[in-house]
Amino acid sequence: MANVTDGARSKVQTDSLGSSRVEGRTTIEDSVVAKIAGIAAREVSGVHALGGGAARVVGSIRDALNSTDLTQGISVEVGEKQVAVDVTIVADYPVALQTVSDGVRTAIYQAMHDLVGMDVAEVNVTVNDVHLPTDDDQESEPQTGRVQ
Repeated sequence: MANVTDGARSKVQTDSLGSSRVEGRTTIEDSVVAKIAGIAAREVSGVHALGGGAARVVGSIRDALNSTDLTQGISVEVGEKQVAVDVTIVADYPVALQTVSDGVRTAIYQAMHDLVGMDVAEVNVTVNDVHLPTDDDQESEPQTGRVQ
C-alpha cells in the first residue's frame, strides 16, 4: 500500500513486500523486442548496417522513403522470462570484428535487461560483410561504360 507523508518533504513510500503493485500480465510482442535489439545494435561503433545483402537492398529503398526497418537483420525468440537474439551485421573496415561483436552483444544484453526486463539466454552475432570506405565513393560516382 502506498503511503503519503505530510509536511514539506512529501514522498510516496511502498512497503518492502511490494504490495502496492497491481496484479496483471504484460505481454511484449516479438517485433517490439526485435526493434529494441536493432536500435541497440545500430548504436555500436563499428556497425555499418544490419542484415544480409537482400535485406540491405530493401533497407536502402525503405531508407530513401523514410521508413527504416529497425528490425532488419534481427531475429528473436521470446519466452516467458528469457529472450534469445540473433543479429546479422555489416562491420566497418578496419575495426576488430570481435570487438564489434562483443559491443553488439553487450548493447543488446543491456537493452533487453533494462528496457524489456527479461533475462538474455544468448545473443548470436553474424558478421555478414565488411564495409570499405571506398564503397561509399563508388556508390556516389556515376557508372560509365567501357565503350562510348
